[in-house]
Amino acid sequence: MFNALIVNKDDEGKTSAAITQISEDQLPEGEVLVAVEYTTVNYKDGLCMSPGGGGLVRNYPHVPGIDFSGTVEASSDDRYKPGDKVVLTGWRVGEAHWGGYAQKARVKADWLVPLPAGLDARQAMAVGTAGFTSMLSVMALEDHGIKSGPVLVTGAAGGVGSVAVAILANLGHEVAGVTGRPETAEYLTSLGATQIVAREEINETVKRPLEGETWGGCVDAVGGAMLARVLGQMQYGASVASVGLAGGAGLPATVIPFLLRGVNLLGIDSVMQPYDNRLRAWERVAKDLPMDKLEAMVVPAKLSDLPKLTADILNGQVKGRVVVDVNA
Repeated sequence: MFNALIVNKDDEGKTSAAITQISEDQLPEGEVLVAVEYTTVNYKDGLCMSPGGGGLVRNYPHVPGIDFSGTVEASSDDRYKPGDKVVLTGWRVGEAHWGGYAQKARVKADWLVPLPAGLDARQAMAVGTAGFTSMLSVMALEDHGIKSGPVLVTGAAGGVGSVAVAILANLGHEVAGVTGRPETAEYLTSLGATQIVAREEINETVKRPLEGETWGGCVDAVGGAMLARVLGQMQYGASVASVGLAGGAGLPATVIPFLLRGVNLLGIDSVMQPYDNRLRAWERVAKDLPMDKLEAMVVPAKLSDLPKLTADILNGQVKGRVVVDVNA
């Protein structure tokens, strides 16, 4: 028997979460059994534990947690042996398939990636899905060519934004971080941001489809009206890697930035990345994300903290990366 945070929904649609003892035979099917060591708290986890599951949870009872790191305990797949260190992000874990908010998880072998050299299990979850998504975003910008001048990061104090700021700064780029919380300016500066931009400056109503050519690239973790405004401020041929829906799924923009300025809008989906791309992104994280900056982002937690933390993250009250020690 082991501990798991189980979310249930009653006949009236109300959800409740409690730490419960379960057994291995209750876990869903999969080729690899992992002894989970660390997981994280992400925006999707907050939605999964909100009333109604935010439309994400496919089955109840349910174990949230959209990523985890740990040690292989048993495997029917030759690629993984007991004792191997692994990391998992994506594949609807914590939504359609039970996730990381438990001391053990059983998953498909194809969903895992070996933990790259230079990262331990805790550091991997300090990176987590948010940091993995940040690395995918930076890689996409590089593939299309980052222009000279500052690279903008929206939602900079959040999980995706924090890691993006640190990676871009470590690669030698000038980084401008957008935040709606002035108190996070010192934190963003410590990660390498050279310019702090108030959210109000970017999130104003779009009045013109094109403005001055300001940004050489952008990692957008917000979407919505902010993304629309940013598109009109990009340099000619610059790219925006967009990962966020916090500002809404709508895009109140025109085609003019794309037609007249050649702006590239790159959609980044961390869920079903091919194995080779996942492995390359994790290896780049180990190489290009400074560990001292990573540690500065970490907010430690344990399973019993999760109901409150998931509510806080939905309310925008968490900065950095919440790393959950599931055995604490």
